[in-house]
Amino acid sequence: MTKILLVEDDAEIQMMIKELLTEYEVVSAYSGTEGQLRVQQESFDLILLDLMLPGLDGEELLAWIRQRSALPIIVISEKNDLTEKIALLQAGADDYLVKPFDLYELLARIQIQLRHAAKEPTNQILSYQELSVDLETREVRVNETILHLTAREYAILLLFLQFPKKVFSRSNIYENVWQELFFESEKTINVHISNLRGKLQQAGAEYIKTVWGVGFKFD
Repeated sequence: MTKILLVEDDAEIQMMIKELLTEYEVVSAYSGTEGQLRVQQESFDLILLDLMLPGLDGEELLAWIRQRSALPIIVISEKNDLTEKIALLQAGADDYLVKPFDLYELLARIQIQLRHAAKEPTNQILSYQELSVDLETREVRVNETILHLTAREYAILLLFLQFPKKVFSRSNIYENVWQELFFESEKTINVHISNLRGKLQQAGAEYIKTVWGVGFKFD
């Protein structure tokens, strides 16, 4: 059964989400410290993460997880400021939902994340010049440097690798990676592309090119 970690200190929200997600195994954590311990001890398919937590706060826990895993993380927060949302995406969140939220929207976002993860092929190596991606272990390397990517960054990288030199518009990228019609601000795509490009550049790989007025390509 698909296993989800719910890190949320509000018992009422915990109960509502658990009642919604009856088809999944939902494990509760009521503090960032407890969430960290759960991640250390168990394997999960997805994490729902509040930000305002006792002990280790949500942003610290997000950063800690991202150093170790590309596990999909959906942030749930009362913070509705666009700058803060972009900062969380830059820090490694794969999606962001503002409280109060519609429960069925949350369910749809969870299903999108899990559906995308399930579609990833296995037992293959994709490579491009010095870059290689192990599709079974999700390990991304540039020569001997291992890159730690978020789930969104990883999915965008696979898209580029599968169609090198093809120019993708922002809507193309969103609809392929998010598996839904493009409705977000272009800033959302720009943030993920910028983060992925930065990680590749730090490893000495300058592959992502901007095609002005159109989108991006791998070249």
